[in-house]
Parts: sequence; structure tokens; C-alpha cells
Amino acid sequence: MRTNKKIILTAVLLALLIILSRFLSLKTPYMKISFAFVPTMLCAVWLGPKWTILLNVLGDVIGATLFPTGPYFVGYTISTAIAGLIYGLLLYKKEGKEYSNINFLIRLIIATTLVAIICNMGLNTLWSAITTGKAFWGLLGMRVVKQLIMIPIHVAVIFFIEKVLRKPFDKYVRTGNEAVES
Repeated sequence: MRTNKKIILTAVLLALLIILSRFLSLKTPYMKISFAFVPTMLCAVWLGPKWTILLNVLGDVIGATLFPTGPYFVGYTISTAIAGLIYGLLLYKKEGKEYSNINFLIRLIIATTLVAIICNMGLNTLWSAITTGKAFWGLLGMRVVKQLIMIPIHVAVIFFIEKVLRKPFDKYVRTGNEAVES
């Protein structure tokens, strides 16, 4: 896929990420529930780790700058970059390489579980404890319950969406007619 297509696709996914994260999410002072994982994981599947890291970092910085919900804290940007790296490394489908549905599902479960443990329960709980002054262990209990509920939801939603979008993406984006530059 050409770089200009990757930039355009990342921009579209970035807009979707900001909308889902900042406007269409349920927020409490200690937790947020949203579908912002969808553009991140699709970027990971389609474009790989470096584009997913870029998407997540830009989404966090732009979202926090234009639509703040509190003071900016760089720790959350680090968490989202690590999540992008994990998703990108485990979910990326290189051009010409195809995973079976079961192989993709296993990769998806592993990636989602790693992000839930490392980023969501570990780092984000630490960042919340630092920014709110609340006890780490008190915050962790709520987050563990949330992640146990959200992991199967993330896996099911992404597996379904990726499967539905696989053929259109391959036909129109990945191998679509490349215009000859003059």
C-alpha cells in the first residue's frame, strides 16, 4: 500500500478515535468506557505497529488539547503508545500474508489481554493514582473488574468488524487501483 493511502487511512481512523474517545464514551473520575479501541485495533491489523503508535499518540495529544477532560498527563500518552505497539506487533497482517480466523482470534485474545494487563490495569491505574491522589490498590480493584468484562467484548467486536471489513479493505484500499502519478 502506498504511503499516501496509509496517511489518509490513519487520518480517518484518527478522527474516528477522537470522536469515540472524547464524545461517545462513558466517563467517571476513575474509569472510562468507550469503543475507541476499534480504530486502534483496525489500524494495527491494516497498517502495523508504527502507524498504530502514531495514531494513538496523536489521538491522545489532539484529544487532550482540543477536548480536555482534565490536565494533560504524559503517562496516558505513554500507555496508549505501548498499547499501539502491542496491538501492531501481534495483529498486523502484512500484504500477501493471511491468517486463518482461528490464528487471528488467538492473536487478538493475546493482544487484548496484554494491553488490558500492562496498559489498562497496570500503567493507567498508576497514572490515575498519581493524578488523583487515590490509592493504587483501591483503583486497581475497579479496573480489574472492568477489564474482565471488556476483554471478551473487545475481542468479539474486533473479530466481527475485521471479518466484515476484510474483503472491502483488501479490494478497495490494499490492492485498489493505484493511480499513476504524472
